[in-house]
Amino acid sequence: MPERILILVMGPAGSGKSTVANALSHRTGWPMIEADDHHPQANLDKMEAGIALSDKDRAAWIDSLAQASRTAPAPKIILACSALTPYVQNRLLAEAGREIVWLLLAVPKPVLFARMTARTEHFMPTSLLEDQLANLSPPKDAITIEADRPVDQIVSEILEQLD
Repeated sequence: MPERILILVMGPAGSGKSTVANALSHRTGWPMIEADDHHPQANLDKMEAGIALSDKDRAAWIDSLAQASRTAPAPKIILACSALTPYVQNRLLAEAGREIVWLLLAVPKPVLFARMTARTEHFMPTSLLEDQLANLSPPKDAITIEADRPVDQIVSEILEQLD
């Protein structure tokens, strides 16, 4: 039985999770799951209104992510997910059905703010950036990747780290 691995690209809003995970998926052929696609509409509405989610709000979202991870047939999959808190991380560890490799995208706060401001079609307002940064508690074994540089360089470093 092949090893089942979930490569979780994590970080606050604006860190480049989706962009990096998508580029990593294209380079490796590993399927990608976009965590934002698994939020219930009520969560999206709250965040769009500038209201931070509680752990109770996150429960159904995590259930959906864990289900997607467990049922994906590929041995390695990529998940673009904020995974900011131990609650989210511990639930995924317990329920995703895979070994998790945590990749934290580290980006300076001014860059995060600029990236978020530049996005026009995203539900996450800049007003929630402070909350995201305050709640960021990466696992001790997370691999930190400096993500304020070209995506191809970030992906190359990730692949080096994964070897």
